[in-house]
This record gives sequence, structure tokens and C-alpha cells, in this order.
Amino acid sequence: MQQPAAIGIRVHSGWGALVAVAGKGASVEVVDRRRVEIINPRTPGAAQPYHFAERLEVNKAQEHVMRCAVVSKGLALAALQQVAGQLQSRGYQVAGITILLSSGRPLPAFERILAAHALIHAAEGEFFRQAFRDAAEELKIPVTGIRERGLEVELKSALGAAAPGLQKRVAGFRSVLGPPWTADQKLAALAAAITLA
Repeated sequence: MQQPAAIGIRVHSGWGALVAVAGKGASVEVVDRRRVEIINPRTPGAAQPYHFAERLEVNKAQEHVMRCAVVSKGLALAALQQVAGQLQSRGYQVAGITILLSSGRPLPAFERILAAHALIHAAEGEFFRQAFRDAAEELKIPVTGIRERGLEVELKSALGAAAPGLQKRVAGFRSVLGPPWTADQKLAALAAAITLA
């Protein structure tokens, strides 16, 4: 019988830090971790599609963002298929994917985003999170989002008294796994552990 595993993802411009964990409570183990690139680096403006679109006429700007979205979703889909397939071959079944969210409010209409630099940054974060979300949905893997600022509260809610032990264990993985084990991997691992709880 396959053991359940969960994936946590923390997104940056053009890539995501992906960590898969298995196990329960404070005894989770990291079973995969990788940097997943979800842009074509040869496409101008792919890493910051809204920044690039800001200089274009609205219709061309929308076309650029939509083209980039298709590519990013395709790359996210291929990466998640590969991770799920490799985990399956090792006896794990992906039970869910958790994407870390910003604490931002819902985005306004496209033209209003392009008119405000702060909204451009927010839109780009959401753009890359959406690529992973769409890919997970296409693979029929349950996907949830947890606000990064609320992660500790969610952890305590899901794990109760085991939460501090899990945080300590995850922080200590760097000495076991070696680099990279930064805030990206730690937060992704904690998000994945909540999905398993």
C-alpha cells in the first residue's frame, strides 16, 4: 500500500521551491525537494510578465500575460507530473498540494493592476501561484492555499501540541539534508505537513 505524501510550494518570480513530505505530526520526513522553473528564460519578460506588460498597449499587454500563463502552467504541470510519478515509484501517493499565499487582497481589473506598481508585484506573485494551482487541478490533486502570515496558526490548529516539535524538526533538516534549506524550503515543508495532518 502506498504511503500518503504532500507537497508544499513557496513561489518566486518564475520558479517555486517545492518540498514533499511524508509521515505524521512531528515525525515527518522530506521525501523530495527541488527548485521548479516555470518560465522559458528566452522569452522576454517571462520572469516578470506584468512588469513587462506595463510598457505595452492594453491588448498587447493582456496577450503577453496570457501567453506567459500558458507556458508557466505547462511547465508547472510537467514538473508536478514528474514529482508525482517519481514519488509513486518510491511508494508514495500525493495526497495534496499546498501553496503558500501572500496576505494580499483580491486583485482589481487588469488595467488597474498595470497602473499601480504595488499591484504589479502582487499580480506577479499570484500569476505564478495560479500556474501551480491550475497544474495541480489538471492532475486532479487536491490543492489548497495557506497564507504565509497565518502558517503558525494553521500549524497549531492542525497539529496541536505536536506543532512546536515539527517546527524544530523542520528547522533542523538543514544539517541532515544540506543546502538548500532556506526559509523557502522550511515554509514549504510546514505547509505540506499541515496537508498531511
